[in-house]
Amino acid sequence: MRSPLPIPRPRREVAPGAVHVPGWLDLDAQRRLVVACRGWARGPVPMRRTELPGGGRMSVSTVCLGWHWSPYRYTRTAVDVNDAPVAPVPAWLADLGRRAVAAAYPDPRAADGYDPDTVLINFYTGDARMGMHQDKDERTDAPIVSLSVGDACTFRFGNPRNRGRPYTDVRLESGDLFVFGGPSRFAYHGVPRVFPSTGDRRTGLPGGRLNLTMRTTGLDAPGGS
Repeated sequence: MRSPLPIPRPRREVAPGAVHVPGWLDLDAQRRLVVACRGWARGPVPMRRTELPGGGRMSVSTVCLGWHWSPYRYTRTAVDVNDAPVAPVPAWLADLGRRAVAAAYPDPRAADGYDPDTVLINFYTGDARMGMHQDKDERTDAPIVSLSVGDACTFRFGNPRNRGRPYTDVRLESGDLFVFGGPSRFAYHGVPRVFPSTGDRRTGLPGGRLNLTMRTTGLDAPGGS
């Protein structure tokens, strides 16, 4: 019996400036990200579960490139881990970010000058979650680029005013791109659920979900925060 054809998932503007592009990364690109993330997770700053100001720990594991994020600031060294300088953002990854912005926004000038200088790499196990939050530690309103590899998740995309409704739940699959900027740049968003064993093992990721978020910090000083 022939397997059913996959149901097409069209590109969708979830909110003004917030665009979901399903299947944007092909399998080779996903494999490359998995291999690269394994290397970054080993150091110079190892992947860790971030400690929050109240003493709890996030359920996702994180490693950063370019700038190190700890609640709620950026530094050039991992001040809450081992004080090591973080690995730089490679040129090929920054270029991928520019192509992602160009894919999300029809204006051919949208990606002009987009130069992500930090990448947060989050790894979700099946029971990991991310509460509703804003990405507001940056000093610029340049778009956020989000790439997903591995298990699917529910991505809850809200509004810029509060953590509650209105929000839209989007299922992000392996290879999906989500970009948010413009009026939606500071919208609250989170991940209330991961769907274990839904990822394609051909990516090289046997389980869990990798999420890479590319950002422009607007910071210049070598040791600034």
